[in-house]
Order: sequence, then C-alpha cells, then structure tokens
Amino acid sequence: MAEAQDLSIFVRHPVEGIAAMDLVVEGVHCGACIVAIEKGLKREAGVRGARVNLASKRVTVEWSEGALEPPAILERLETLGYPAHPLAAETVDDEQKAEKRLLRSLGVAAFASMNVMLLSISLWAGADSDPNPATRDLFHWLSALIALPCSAYAGLPFFESAGRALRARSVNMDVPISVAIVLSLAMSLFQTIAHERTAYFESAVMLLTFLLAGRYLDRRMRRRTRDFAANLSAIRADRATKLFDDGEAREAPIAAIRPGDLVLVRAGERIAVDGTVEDGRSEVDQSLVTGETRPVEVSPGAQVYAGSLSLTGGLRVRVKNAATGTLLDEVNALLAKAVEQRSSCVRLADRAARWYAPVVHLTALATFLGWLALGAGWERAMIVAITVLIITCPCALGLAVPAVQVVAAGAMFRRGLILNSGDALERLAEADTVVFDKTGTLTQAKPALANGADIAADDLALAGSLALASRHPLARAIVEAAGATTPMIAHEFPGQGVSALYRGSRLKLGSVAFCKAEAEAARVAATWPDASLIAFRTPERAIVFAVRQELRSDARSVVAAIARKHEVEILSGDREPAVALVARELGVALFEHDMKPADKIARLKALEAAGKRPLMVGDGLNDAPALAAAYVSISPISAAHIAQAQADAVFLGERLAPVAEALKLAAKARSLMVENIWLSVVYNLIAVPLAVLGCVTPLIAALAMSSSSVLVTLNALRAHRAQG
Repeated sequence: MAEAQDLSIFVRHPVEGIAAMDLVVEGVHCGACIVAIEKGLKREAGVRGARVNLASKRVTVEWSEGALEPPAILERLETLGYPAHPLAAETVDDEQKAEKRLLRSLGVAAFASMNVMLLSISLWAGADSDPNPATRDLFHWLSALIALPCSAYAGLPFFESAGRALRARSVNMDVPISVAIVLSLAMSLFQTIAHERTAYFESAVMLLTFLLAGRYLDRRMRRRTRDFAANLSAIRADRATKLFDDGEAREAPIAAIRPGDLVLVRAGERIAVDGTVEDGRSEVDQSLVTGETRPVEVSPGAQVYAGSLSLTGGLRVRVKNAATGTLLDEVNALLAKAVEQRSSCVRLADRAARWYAPVVHLTALATFLGWLALGAGWERAMIVAITVLIITCPCALGLAVPAVQVVAAGAMFRRGLILNSGDALERLAEADTVVFDKTGTLTQAKPALANGADIAADDLALAGSLALASRHPLARAIVEAAGATTPMIAHEFPGQGVSALYRGSRLKLGSVAFCKAEAEAARVAATWPDASLIAFRTPERAIVFAVRQELRSDARSVVAAIARKHEVEILSGDREPAVALVARELGVALFEHDMKPADKIARLKALEAAGKRPLMVGDGLNDAPALAAAYVSISPISAAHIAQAQADAVFLGERLAPVAEALKLAAKARSLMVENIWLSVVYNLIAVPLAVLGCVTPLIAALAMSSSSVLVTLNALRAHRAQG
C-alpha cells in the first residue's frame, strides 16, 4: 500500500474544501461492479461522491478535505474486491499486460477446446458404440486431463474477479460465469468417475473459449473508445527550455517552471506552457488543443497554449501557467468529467445491472428445481440450469450504453466540442430551439478593424504605434491591423485617450470628442452602425476607426444548417442596430436587443412554458445565469470561466461548426443508447426462455452471450459519425 505522502501528489482540489483523486480500478466488468464500487465508497465517512467510468476502468472519488487520508480510499476499494492505484501511475504497459494475459488465456482455452472436441467427436462418430466401455472412459479421462488444468488457467480472469466480489460480499457478472464453468467441469468429472455414457468437458472448455474471445474483443473495442483525454496527455511536454536572468538557456522540468518565467520554444518544438509571446514570430498548430485546424500565425502579444506545435519559427514566451492550470489541463478535466457523469439512459442501465446477479441466480435455481419436479434427472436439470447461468447477458446495459457516451464524447472532441455534463447528450438530442447570444458567440471574441481598407497605410501605421501606448481593449484591434511593434511615448488621459508628440506634431487617439472628430464619426457610423468608433487626430486631419466584432467565419452556414431543423433566436444585450444587422446577415427573424441577464432567463422560461426545449449558446459573464437556466447550454472556450462552468458543453476554436455537429451527434448517440437497451431486452426475452425450456446447450449459450456483447459494442462504435 502506498504511503499517504506518496498519494498526496495525486490529490487535486476542484473546489475549496473538497479533495478529489482519479484512480485506475482493476476487475471492473459490468454495471454491477459500478454499483458495488460507488455504493461501497460512499459508505466511507467523509466521501462526498464516487463516479466510475466503465470504458476506461477509472473512478473519481471526492471527499471533504481533512475527513480522511487517500490511502483509506485504496484500502476501501481493496476490501470491496477492486484493487486500485492512482491514475498518474497507470502506464501503457499495464494495459498491454492485461490484454496479453487475456490473449494467453484465450490461446490455452482454444488449445483445450480443439483437443477435447477431437476426442468428443471420436466418441460421437462411433467409439461410443464400442461394447467395451473402457475406450469411452479412456477418452473421458483424456478429456479431463486436458480440460481441468487448462480451464484452471484460462478461467483465472473470471475466477479471480468472482473471488474478489464474493470476498467483498457482493456479486458481479463473473460469479455466475465461474459457477457455470465449475459446475460443468465438476459434473463431467463425476460422470467420468461413475462411468456414465456422457460428459461435458467439451462444453466447459468451449464455453471458456467463447467467453474469453468475447471479453478480449470487448476490451479491444473499449480501448478504441477510451477517454480521449489520454490522447491529449501524450502531447504534454514534460520539460521546457527556461531563459534565466543571466541570458543562459537551460532545460528544466515543467514542474520547475513558474508563472512569469521566460521560456524558449524552437521551431518544430511542442510548446510546454500557456503564455504570451514576447518575441519572435511563428505559425503554430493548435489543432489538438483548440480544435483550430489551420496553423495560427503568432507574434508578440499573442496567446499560445501548452500542447500546440511551433512550426516555422522560434518564440520567447512569458509563462502564464505551466505544470497545472493550462488550457490542456482544462480540456482534460472537461473530457474526464464528460465520461464520468452518467445520463439517464446509463442510470437506467445501472439500475437494471444491479438486479442482474440475484435475478439470474434465482432463475437458474428455479429452473433446476422445476426440471427436477417434472421428473428429469439431476444431470439434465443441472445442464439446463448451467445454460441459464451462461446465456443471461447484461452487457448492453452494463457495457455498451456507457460506450456510446464515451465514443460520442470522443467524436465531439474531434469536432471541437467538449461535454461538461453527463446527460448533455440526451438534452442536446431533445433541443428544438437554439438561442444565440451575439457578442463573442456569433461574433469573434476579439474585435477587429472594420474599415481598415479605407485608411491610408501611413496613417494606420502611426495610429498603431500610438495605440500600443493605450490600455483600452479596442486599441488592440488597431495594433493588430497595423502590425505595430514600436510604441510611442504617450500621455494617457483617463476615459478619453492618449496623446503623443511625434516629429514636432501632436497626435491623439481616443474618443470622438477627445479628438474633435464628430463630422467624420457621423459619416463612418452611417456605414458601420454596429461598430465602436475610435478617433485619431493629426494636425492635418481626423480619422475615425470602426472597430467591430466580425461574425465567426462559418456563422452564416452553421446558423442556416441549424435553422433547417430547429427554431433560431438571438438574445443580446447590445444595441438594436448592432443586433439587427447581425440578425439580417444570418437570416434570423427572431431577435431581442438591450437584454439584461434576467430578461434572457425570462425568455428561456417562456420558451419552456410553451413546450420548447431551448439550447442556449453564450459566452459572457452576463450569460452565465441564462446558460444555467436553459434546458441545455454551450459556451465557447474563450468564454468567461463562470460561463464555462454553467454550460453543459464547451466548443473549441474560432469556428461555430461544433454547435451544429453537437446537435447531430447527440441525436445519433441517444438513438444508439435506446437501440442498445432494446437489443439487450429483446436478446434476454428470447434467449432466457429458450434456455429455461432446455432448447439451448451450454456451448450455444456461451456463443450467444459473447455475440450479443460484441454486437451491442459494435453498435455503440457507430456513435463516432452522424448523418445530415
């Protein structure tokens, strides 16, 4: 057991007063395992919650800080029969070892199956009719000699899991499987000792072969659907080149890099920190982090993120976040949260899985007693009961439904959207009205110069240099349009603007009144009614810049696509001319302007009262209440943190396309969840009665159960694509 001081490095604090730890858990195979772990942990004093992710075999535990020590959680899991270790300690080798072990077990079981089946076929083909029963007994003993040791080894994955569950006084899916295997072998051995004409060694080893094949395939497929945050972890650099005060550049571990440090990023290197470019220019590939597919050109003042790749040039970056708190960490946390939380479909599956083990054991016992009551021999009754134990399958409920959620979460991430809520998929699928905020949502987060083409290059360059001396956020648009890098020495007039002496002439940049540019401002405002105006005054003339937030590059096509299946509205706190212009450009008939947060909430409530299910898409601090009040909500990654916290999903990059993709993928995922539940129900409604009536052999039961598991998991993998 790891010591407390060793485990403390894996503890995080999502909220003040709350501690949390992510663990990798062994032996989790079904919904019953999830219930056992979550209920068992919640009984521990101080534990506030536990969430199991079946697809990645991970559990997140949250507890009141100071109420218990991390080792107590691992000890509790060990007691429950599920050994665990911290997530950061998991390696690719661990996963490969577990997979190789299953493959070895499958190989041993397949070897035994082939050889025992050859002996059985010989008996079926004529050896059984030999008047001397010694030949038949010899073949049965040879079968036992092969089947018993091979089954003891190949069945270990099931036996160990069942043993852990029984020691913890619980029952999982492997308990009835182990009982069926042991009973089959024991009965066959008894019949061999008693010189009976039949034995079932071939059924027992074939059962193991099919079960192991199904579990191996299931593990391989679930590895494809594993938490996509693991892929992001692979792009995190663990070292960075730090620039020291003496000018020397030395490589240092990322844990030693602090906010405010300066790091060097060479061309072709992956950026290790979040920060601001202080020197250098480069094209940066941010596709794995922000979802932006095109390389972004960065220069001094630009933001860069850990995990992105500098393609063409070297950069000096002032560190904002390094070891923790980066955008990459935020994306990882959102992805993990998305697949840990469970939707109503998965909660339904968990409730069904909870009843699986007791119901199947009672059904098998009732079948055994029923056949005995009808006059069948105990051997026949036992075979039918074993078949019932084997054929019942909760796999669609315990495995494939969560897999849909994980596959869909991964598909959405590849399209630039991260789920922030477990049931967001279902609510997105049910949304029939999409309500957009304007500023920062339909428009880009950063303002841009709208009338730059109308301004002489020399004037723009002068204004850009003066704008570098201003702290006003709109001045940044002029700086970027001019490509300015050298600021003027200027004097700032609070609330008005800045002024500088340039080659004997007084230059001003700021409000229209400060620069005495009313006439020019009226002309520009007539052309750009939704723009903010910044004036620039030289001794000869006044120039007025129109700064506005441009529409996102794909806003028109995305809104048009959404409008084909959903009603679309715009709710904005901006002025009427600005909102009306955007609505007209996007072809949206319904819009409201000058709306306060309470007004947006009132409109959303009115939509719900009318039977609608609105999706709210917004980004600002003032949108957080509306995002929380909406039936379902999405915000961009550029949003205020409080807005992201209230949203059910966050989309990455500059494009709006992830919102439309989310609606399509959510509809597909919800459909697949429902399909998988029905597949499981229909399978059990058909298979169990056939088994109870004695119409199915243990061999066919094993094949049917494994096939049903693979079928519903393959169906879940369809969630990575959406039509229409």
